[in-house]
Amino acid sequence: MSKILLVVGYVWPEPKSSAAGSRMMQLIEFFKKAGYKITFASPCAKSDNAFDLKTIGVLQTAIELNNTSFDGFVKDLNPGVVLFDRFMMEEQFGWRVAEQCPDALRILDTEDLHSLRKGRQQALKAGNLFNDAYLFNNTAKREIASIYRSDLTLIISKAEMDVLENKFKVPKSLLVYLPFMLDCIKNEDIQVLPKFKSRNHFITIGNFLHEPNYNAVLYLKEVIWPLIRKQLPKAELHIYGAYVSQKVNQLHNEKQGFLVKGFAQNVNAVMKNAKVCLAPIRFGAGLKGKLIDAMKNGTPCITTAVGAEGMFGKFEANGFVEDAPDLFVNKAISLFNEEILWEVKQSNGFKIINERFNKNKHQDNFSKQINHTLNSLQSHRFGNFTGQMLQHHTLQSTKFMSKWIAEKNKNQ
Repeated sequence: MSKILLVVGYVWPEPKSSAAGSRMMQLIEFFKKAGYKITFASPCAKSDNAFDLKTIGVLQTAIELNNTSFDGFVKDLNPGVVLFDRFMMEEQFGWRVAEQCPDALRILDTEDLHSLRKGRQQALKAGNLFNDAYLFNNTAKREIASIYRSDLTLIISKAEMDVLENKFKVPKSLLVYLPFMLDCIKNEDIQVLPKFKSRNHFITIGNFLHEPNYNAVLYLKEVIWPLIRKQLPKAELHIYGAYVSQKVNQLHNEKQGFLVKGFAQNVNAVMKNAKVCLAPIRFGAGLKGKLIDAMKNGTPCITTAVGAEGMFGKFEANGFVEDAPDLFVNKAISLFNEEILWEVKQSNGFKIINERFNKNKHQDNFSKQINHTLNSLQSHRFGNFTGQMLQHHTLQSTKFMSKWIAEKNKNQ
């Protein structure tokens, strides 16, 4: 098997903008450490925030949707492993990889379960409790089909592993639990972080192209922050995030202490100087990068059940998990005012990073699963007849629609 990895990216990685960007960089680091020569290809336009992969020895190439040029490109590259960044890329390019490089291991990285996030958003919009009727949506049909067509699928949250295994009955052999892979926080790193009395104000952060983040900030503006401000009239909430739109900037109000700061060039710098992180996330999926950033920088958090999902496991949270607005506010104020409580919650966060998201442990497990699957790829695929069936039937329609579009584009 060739030690060549092709990553088919939905977007170019932006680790300063989103948790998805950080996740992709962690995967690239893993494969580089394993000795792979890596090519990153994407049909997406590159933004100014995109990481320059050339600086770490990763080849970069642009590819086109619905274009036969990809066939020659992937055949010449002849990767041993192909990593699809989200199910949409597997839909577009998976059948081409299967045709041109049938022996390549095909891995899907879901980032988060899009169908779970979509269903929760629809339930919230309708004012209903989330249930299976919202989970089994059209996005789920596409996403689960993509999981079956792939040899392995990376799942970032144990909560999502549970959904896939118990709600959708996806075989465990197709799934790999792989959360964020993080360096341990050393005592000397902790000692240099600003202490309780040196910090001030509240913070929230998130990429505003991601709808749950805008919804959370709007909820802060309309419900949570007025209640906090009533008890802490001099407090400020600093709101950071990439791709701040006009509708976000319009929420800025200095008299209310509701300050939209925009893109943070260095998330660690702004997070470590804040006293408390607010993350009232009402819908979403996956793991929340803002909570990871907060724990790494010793900043306790208040979040919701959705925000906490998959984050803490058996460990005590680095703050509090509350869905009711009044409880959320009371816990936020307690953390802001009480130094001993704050220090206990801060310590919980360091333990979670070092034990639940330990890079060495998860890299080792992932490496074993890749090697096992590569060494038994034929029998692994034989054991996944549903995937073979979907590869044959579902992608016939995708394949010929794509070829029709390609021919149509030639004549324009």
